[in-house]
Parts: sequence; C-alpha cells; structure tokens
Amino acid sequence: MARRCDICGKGTGNGHLVAHCNIKTNRRWHPNLQEVRAMVDGRVRRLHVCTRCLRSGRVQRAV
Repeated sequence: MARRCDICGKGTGNGHLVAHCNIKTNRRWHPNLQEVRAMVDGRVRRLHVCTRCLRSGRVQRAV
C-alpha cells in the first residue's frame, strides 16, 4: 500500500530520531490513513484517505 492520501496527497515525512547522547538515526512519520469506501464520479471506490480529509468532509462516504 502506498502511504499517500488519495485526496490531498499527504505522504510520509522524514527526519531524525535524536537520542539523549545526540546520536541521530533516520526515521519516518506516516500519515494516519484509513481505507474507506467513497463515492467517486457516482461509483463506489475504495480509497486510502487521511483522517484530516475525513474530518473536513472532503470525502463522500458510501452508505
């Protein structure tokens, strides 16, 4: 599964995990994606959508 929102395109972020002794190792932050059934062009499709898009109402969920 691609870790990218199908609506807004939000994807993974990267940076460093910094230990107390200031050793930096790479890490990634993943968006909170949910697989939902949504109406797209009048048809029901399964989408990977971030929770920000779900809460804001950008997605019309299928009933």
